[in-house]
Amino acid sequence: MVRYKVTVFTGDCLNSTTLNNVFIKLVGTDGESDRKWLVGLKGASSFVRGAVSKFKVFCPTSLGNLVLIELDKKSLPLFLEDAWFCAKVEVKSPEGNIYSFPIYRWITDSKVHRFRDGKALRVFEDNHHLGRYSRQQEIQQREEDYRWDAYAEKIPHSMKAENPSSLPYEVQFSFTKTTEFLYTASTGLTELKLKGLDNCKKKWDNIDSINRVFCCKKTEISEYVQEHWKEDAFFGYQFLNGVNPILIQCCTTLPSNFPVTNDMVFPHGQCSLADEMKKGNIFLCDYKRLDGVKTNTINGKKQYLMAPLVLLHKDPDEKLMPIAIQLKQNPSDDNPIFLPTDSEYDWLIAKTFVRSADFNHHQLNAHLLRTHLLAEVFAVSLLRNVPMVHPLYKLLKPHTRYTLQINFLARRLLISDTGAFTQFAGSGGEGMFTILQRSVSSLTYSSLCMPDDIAERGLEAVPNFFYRDDGLKVWDIIHRFVQGILSYYYKSDSEVQQDSELQKWILDIFEHGFLSQAETGIPQRFTRVTELVKFVTMVIFTCSAQHAAVNSGQYDYGGWMPNTPISLQLPPPTTKGTTSEATMLATFPDVNVTVQGMATMWLLSKQSSDFVPLGQYPEDHFTEEIPRKILKDFQMELEDLSLVIRARNKRLEVPYTYMDPAQVENSVAI
Repeated sequence: MVRYKVTVFTGDCLNSTTLNNVFIKLVGTDGESDRKWLVGLKGASSFVRGAVSKFKVFCPTSLGNLVLIELDKKSLPLFLEDAWFCAKVEVKSPEGNIYSFPIYRWITDSKVHRFRDGKALRVFEDNHHLGRYSRQQEIQQREEDYRWDAYAEKIPHSMKAENPSSLPYEVQFSFTKTTEFLYTASTGLTELKLKGLDNCKKKWDNIDSINRVFCCKKTEISEYVQEHWKEDAFFGYQFLNGVNPILIQCCTTLPSNFPVTNDMVFPHGQCSLADEMKKGNIFLCDYKRLDGVKTNTINGKKQYLMAPLVLLHKDPDEKLMPIAIQLKQNPSDDNPIFLPTDSEYDWLIAKTFVRSADFNHHQLNAHLLRTHLLAEVFAVSLLRNVPMVHPLYKLLKPHTRYTLQINFLARRLLISDTGAFTQFAGSGGEGMFTILQRSVSSLTYSSLCMPDDIAERGLEAVPNFFYRDDGLKVWDIIHRFVQGILSYYYKSDSEVQQDSELQKWILDIFEHGFLSQAETGIPQRFTRVTELVKFVTMVIFTCSAQHAAVNSGQYDYGGWMPNTPISLQLPPPTTKGTTSEATMLATFPDVNVTVQGMATMWLLSKQSSDFVPLGQYPEDHFTEEIPRKILKDFQMELEDLSLVIRARNKRLEVPYTYMDPAQVENSVAI
């Protein structure tokens, strides 16, 4: 008889324990063991949370190289079947070889579950018949578990689920995450001391009243915003380093519908608009996607959402200053171009309409579409098409954590008929889907790849652009990591081409995420290793750093409502000289709309205690030495960048923390 030493690691998450009987079978190239009941010295505590338990399995002869293990569990008489989270199983063979089998799955039933050795295998390398069979079985089961659904027309597809508990166990929130999320959601108004104001449908009487509510909950940056929101320099700064840094672009030619003249913006002849455009000092923000969108009705009152054009100038002090604002797309006598030389409140209300437009544009395009919905597509396609043993699964699985459940909750709590965005945002309801559909129709692959996007928008040399500076460094670090991992597994372009699981993954993304629109530039198949590396880099960047950039600062920049009104309830002035502080206060959203917006942004900005930062792979899927070394180097590069960013931030009046790798969550989890 020969002896195999089996070590079983039960996960350390809450409720990981099983009191059921656990059985194992070892399968090798030269045979397989009997199904063995794992009974050890620990008895019933062998599979409690965090346990590491050792067992022995005897066989008549060596099984050769181990290919897979089979695990199943049975409940004891009079006991209910429970859920067990097994982290991994290690087996030491009689020859002294150690095989690691990553599990990291909830086993909730009494079925037999097969798990492969941790060495990554593409489908064309899988030569053992039982290995191929278990691979096929896994994919068949995953196709049942992860099914596509169309939530609305002409937007990326989502995962079909009736409620959070119907999601597969492996993608559900942990107990900690569930508890904290529900607590924050239910007590948000209370925590902000806003209870009682959430049903107040009155207008704001004065700025001091807004301040008294805001004082209940501040962050360092939100307090700065409150003090500087009226300033032109801060207004311009937010296009670079606020939560929507993806709209601004260098302007080399004025749009035909934005008839700005030299006399308007440089009345003293100190500069020429044409010369400044040639020098790359003029920038444009165009909210044309919002044009003609049907607006919401809130508290029985029609709301107003403009589609502004904003012209900005990089001044000699290297500050980005707004120099012209047109609030509607079509120029006309009743659509004036507002200028910094106008009266205080004419200019301030023009900027306020821009900030409200920016909120709606940011939430639906930069945030919901370009991070949440795409991350869900990447995740569902991975979980449907790619088995656990595949290197792509090992690489991307951490970047899917909690995404499917958070998106389900977003559809239910934010954009459903009774959702907070639907009820309280200026574009809530029909307009919301119009903006989403327009954003999808203009979505391109290059705009999702940060180096390409920055170049296309002509922003390579803009000073004080920390989103770009930090983001490009993070992109490069991720790219080196992905290149190292995938080049280890794919030695040639032909290996990429013949990997059918990989090709199915990208085809599903093209069809369900980008709705089979070839003009997006999204590949339909991979033909080269370099193509694969770039696309996977984009996926990881989108699910981590890009989401952090457009999500984490929401309360910082939106907590002080006058800086980011989620809706406005008077139309903009059609002539200059008619606006006052009273007009502005009457234009702001009502009290209940303000506090609901504050509570929602507080919830969406709040980091969970089980937050996992970028670069961490808590599940030990990579078992080979070289990939583990590449992963370690990746983590060290991210740590070094974090130190650099923190040192820089100490010198800044407004620190930019959102792409600090230590603050970036590994996945779209909030």
